[in-house]
Amino acid sequence: MRASLGDAVNAAREDGGVPPCVTAATLAGVMWHRYVAIGDSTTEGLDDPDGSGGYRGWADRFALAVARSQGGLEYANLAIRGRTTARIRAEQLPVALELAPDLATVVAGMNDVLRPSFDVDRVADDVGAMQQALVEQGATVLTFTLPDPAPVMPAARPLRGRVSALNEALRKVTASTGATMLDLGAHPVASDPRLWSDDRLHANSAGHERIAAALAHTAGLPGSDDSWSRPLATARRRPRQEVIRAELAWTRRHLLPWLARHLRGSSSGEGRVAKRPVPLPVDLD
Repeated sequence: MRASLGDAVNAAREDGGVPPCVTAATLAGVMWHRYVAIGDSTTEGLDDPDGSGGYRGWADRFALAVARSQGGLEYANLAIRGRTTARIRAEQLPVALELAPDLATVVAGMNDVLRPSFDVDRVADDVGAMQQALVEQGATVLTFTLPDPAPVMPAARPLRGRVSALNEALRKVTASTGATMLDLGAHPVASDPRLWSDDRLHANSAGHERIAAALAHTAGLPGSDDSWSRPLATARRRPRQEVIRAELAWTRRHLLPWLARHLRGSSSGEGRVAKRPVPLPVDLD
C-alpha cells in the first residue's frame, strides 16, 4: 500500500518545515481510500446536470477519475450552494473531520466576494484553517483559485480586484498549510464564457469536466495531462445587437432574481442538505 501524504507532511513538520506545495509527482505515490469534498455550489456541482434531476459537477467527476485509477474509492460531498466560507468552516468541516478522509477538496470564497461585507483576510484565514485541520488529520488536501469573472460576466468587472486579492491570499495560505494548489485562476481558459452556464456564476458541464481534469493532473493520476489548460478554438465575433440581447436576457433571468433574493436576505441554499453526506463507493460503471 502506498503511503499517506499526511504522513509525509507530518514528518516534514517534525523536521522543522512544511513543504510549500505538494507536487503532482509526490501525489502520484498516494493511494486514497476516502474522499470528502466541502464547499459551496461549485463543489455541489451546479450547473452540470446528472440526468436525474440533480447535479454532477467536478467533484463527482474527480472522484470517478480517482476511483478508476486505483480500482475504487469512497466519496462524500458535503457542499451546499450559497454557503460562505465561514459557514463551510462551521458546518461542514467538523463533519468532514469525523469522516476522516485521506483525500479532500476545500473550495470556497465566491459567495464572500459577492457580499458587501467581503474581508479577504478573514476568508483566507477560514480556508487555511480548514486546509490545516484536514492536513493535520492525514488528508491530501486540494484547492484551487477562482477564475477572473470579467470575461464571463462583464457586469462583474468591479469584482475583479476582489477575486485577484483573494487568489493571492489563497496562494499564500495554501503554501503554509501543506495543501496543494491548482492555480486555476492563472489560466485564461478558465474564464472562457463557453465553459460557463447561462447564469455566468457556475461552470457548465464542459467547464466542470475541465476542472476535474485539472485536479486529476494536479493529483498526478495516471493518464492525466495538461490538455485541460489549452484554450478553446477562437470564438466567432458576435454582432453588437446579439451581445446586447444576451445581456438583457441574462439581466432579466438571472441578475434581477439574484438581487431580489439577496435584498430579502435569503440564500439559494437555505433548507438544503448535502447531496452525498455519507461516504459511499464510487460507481465505476
